[in-house]
Amino acid sequence: MPELPEVETSRRGIEPHLLNKKIKCITIRQHKLRWPIPKNLPQLAINKTVRAVSRRAKYIYLELDNGTIIIHLGMSGSLRICTDKTLPEKHDHVDIQVSNGKILRLRDPRKFGCVLWADNPVSEHKLIKLLGPEPLDDSFTANYLHDKAKKRQCSIKSFIMNSHIVVGVGNIYASETLFRAGINPKRKAGNISLSRFEKLVSAIKLTLNLAIKEGGTTLRDFTGISGQPGYFAQKLLVYGRKGETCTQCGEHIKQFTQQARSTFYCTACQR
Repeated sequence: MPELPEVETSRRGIEPHLLNKKIKCITIRQHKLRWPIPKNLPQLAINKTVRAVSRRAKYIYLELDNGTIIIHLGMSGSLRICTDKTLPEKHDHVDIQVSNGKILRLRDPRKFGCVLWADNPVSEHKLIKLLGPEPLDDSFTANYLHDKAKKRQCSIKSFIMNSHIVVGVGNIYASETLFRAGINPKRKAGNISLSRFEKLVSAIKLTLNLAIKEGGTTLRDFTGISGQPGYFAQKLLVYGRKGETCTQCGEHIKQFTQQARSTFYCTACQR
């Protein structure tokens, strides 16, 4: 699934082609994604100007004067910028054409993504209003995370993957940040000290920023808007490296399952 760095990479890629352009046409080939695409979406958006292309958690916003188009990539979705000379393929479900002739095309083989409409303010939409802070914002601090963790019995990995606590720390980056912070993913969130949360918050910010710089992580389906892969997978420290040697101590990386997700860690480095 595309995580925050992949979504931010996509946002940055499409922004120059859409910003301050009018939406001229919306073509919907498949209405039934994770949630049905509103039938009146073209009526709401056509001839409106894209005032901003922003991101909240794993959602991309196309902000118009009268509301916002919300896009989520789901499990295997991706966005492309193309023109009408590029014929749509089987899984190309939505085209949004703007006044410069460019088309924003959503490809979603598994149909778990979404294209929705939100009246202003978008922050009050039911999918958005209960989300936690952005991990790269100044509001996401060790003190905040430590306060939220008090008396929590869940594992620290599950805790930081909870989008009501903080958004955008998906499975890959949770394993990576806990390794950088030296924290065992099985440890209970409520038993972690403030000083260790300071290391964890720094590790989250560092890992996500590095991944964004590299264009995301290519695992299975993700590529950027040009079709080129992200390269952070080449720099993963523990994720997907079961049995390989730890880059810090030389011990073998272990794998186990937490909440039906694979977790990778080093038993020597993470306590």
